Amino acid sequence: MAPAKTTLDDKAAVLAGLPDHPAVKAILAWNVDALADARFDRDELTLTIVPESLREAAATVQAAGYNFLEDLTAVDWFPSVPRFQISYHILSHAFKERIRLRVTLSEPDPTVESITSVWPSANFYEREVYDMFGIRFAGHPNLRRIMMPDEWQGYPMRKDYPVEGYR
Repeated sequence: MAPAKTTLDDKAAVLAGLPDHPAVKAILAWNVDALADARFDRDELTLTIVPESLREAAATVQAAGYNFLEDLTAVDWFPSVPRFQISYHILSHAFKERIRLRVTLSEPDPTVESITSVWPSANFYEREVYDMFGIRFAGHPNLRRIMMPDEWQGYPMRKDYPVEGYR
């Protein structure tokens, strides 16, 4: 017997296939328009949130029982548009599952709301993403370099950054 299909490839499939999922229910009850896309693959849910609603979406899933921000990271999809993706990995101890909130950002000024007011542990992760990719976090309490020297030019994890640095 073949295993049941566990991949739902788009927002419509996720909404139809997981109508009672706590994170999906919470986001839809809060703001349907904040959910740009969704995917369920390998038993993990990814919700793509419009950037201007990120902080409220994080607070919404936290109130729904997703209590622990594991980490956040960024990807530079250069030359694609939108260029940047930020993924927030969030765990629920009560549900024993994790979800991923994702936002996509374009140039010339990739900026998203800081979620440090929701999860203070986001502080150093956001600083690292800023330092390596140049993505700004509006409302961050101390957004400055954390890994590179203060006088460093550029953002070394960007795909258009010179291999040997700027000279």
